[in-house]
Amino acid sequence: MPGGVVAVVLAAAVLHVLWNTLVKISEDGYLATVLIAGGGALLCAAALPMLPAINGAAWINVLGSVVAQTIYYPLVAAAYRAGDMSQTYPLMRGTAPLLVAVVSGPVIGEHLTGPEWIGVGLICCGIWGIGAGGLVGRSAAPRTVGRRFRVPKPIRLALINAVVIATYTLIDGAGARASGAPATYTAWIFLFTALPMVTWTLIRRPRVLMGAVSKQWWVGIGGGVANVGAYGLVLWAMTRAPVAAVAALRETSILFATVTSVLILKEKADRYRIGAAVVIATGAIVLRLA
Repeated sequence: MPGGVVAVVLAAAVLHVLWNTLVKISEDGYLATVLIAGGGALLCAAALPMLPAINGAAWINVLGSVVAQTIYYPLVAAAYRAGDMSQTYPLMRGTAPLLVAVVSGPVIGEHLTGPEWIGVGLICCGIWGIGAGGLVGRSAAPRTVGRRFRVPKPIRLALINAVVIATYTLIDGAGARASGAPATYTAWIFLFTALPMVTWTLIRRPRVLMGAVSKQWWVGIGGGVANVGAYGLVLWAMTRAPVAAVAALRETSILFATVTSVLILKEKADRYRIGAAVVIATGAIVLRLA
């Protein structure tokens, strides 16, 4: 992969961690997510008149992506309410590129080489390492109830969201290529995704939302710019490199998220969990650069 594309994807990874951290440190994760989505939508609405139109064939991808991402945002907030960011974030973001790599062959005709599969294997090991780290003295560990094996709620939410992430990644990878204008494609996605979220919250919690806008407007603006910027950069990269490879390299954000959760959010992360996060990041890099 060209060095310029690698640099762009790594920048997107840092931006992605930034808006996720804003959600985590907020008292109401869902409300912060709505503010970020709304801020991104305002940015996109202002930019669209200056951007070229997308090709008609890409509108079906826009629709599919909007549905998937409308599901994604509430799941992010729910996962962070249920468990530590240092556990749920790596599971969500680490599993998604694995799913993309497996499915991208039959779906979009991109097949992995031997070295790329090594990267996938490293990601798998790192993911299970994160889960195993949660077993050590944590209530979030998988447990048996009677004869039923019960997966804890934070892990369930993270894995469900990984499927959602993989779904919209494949949709958008193909859509960005078909659109002929990745920036415009990105703007339409974020505009349409924010509308149902903001409308629903305005109807159900109008005073709370207005209060949040007046007091935490900076979350919406800063998070919105980071969110749109992160995904826009990734979609641009997917027009110049394989979707599965870009999706994997993007997940070096897992390492940034683990560092952020420990140094800024003061969450507990022993050497076992941090090491597993590094393995996931290493696997993503190998998969991306193979």
